[in-house]
Amino acid sequence: MAESSRDILLRRIREAVQKPAPQPPAPDFGMPLHPRVPAEELDIAFVESFRRIGGEFYYCESEEHFFDQLFIYKKEKELNNLFVWEPELKKLLHQGGIVFTGDETDFISNADAGLTTCEALIARTGSILVSAATASGRRLSIYPDQHLVLARTSQVVADIGDGLARVREQHGDKLPSMISLTTGPSRTADIEKTLVLGAHGPRSLVLFLLDDATSPA
Repeated sequence: MAESSRDILLRRIREAVQKPAPQPPAPDFGMPLHPRVPAEELDIAFVESFRRIGGEFYYCESEEHFFDQLFIYKKEKELNNLFVWEPELKKLLHQGGIVFTGDETDFISNADAGLTTCEALIARTGSILVSAATASGRRLSIYPDQHLVLARTSQVVADIGDGLARVREQHGDKLPSMISLTTGPSRTADIEKTLVLGAHGPRSLVLFLLDDATSPA
């Protein structure tokens, strides 16, 4: 006697439940969450991420090129008060003839912009890793209306973990009292979902990226 369609279906169900269900492959928890960016493309990946989050970027082929870029930027933005507190940055700007304020004179009332260095540049998020380890302290990257950063291509790392590892290599057990990730200019949309820049920090984040791949400068 031929099986009916119902009998065939029931037989297949019985056969299926007698077999163990196929299991998905076990996840490899050792694999990185995000695909790794080739080392030779890290700087490009960083710039793309940095500009995507609203950062303003200037590529500098040399220190002289940096001086020119900074001079033009100051003139275009009418920055009369550029505060610089790190000794090495002061020395560098003196060489380039860039006018700046090297102390805290009228800082609270005239903090147009502050120029600092950084610990690392994070390619995946476009973030700038800063700390309180330099003479810029905690305030110069937060209080002024514009935060200007001088960094080098050798400081670009793939991810946040790589940036923190770089900080530990640099400072050892004497970690800075403040380590912060700056991801784009300060912004909030808490009030009526209206985007406001500069509510809790600098309204502009500007990076001058000095290429030190071929020069130790």
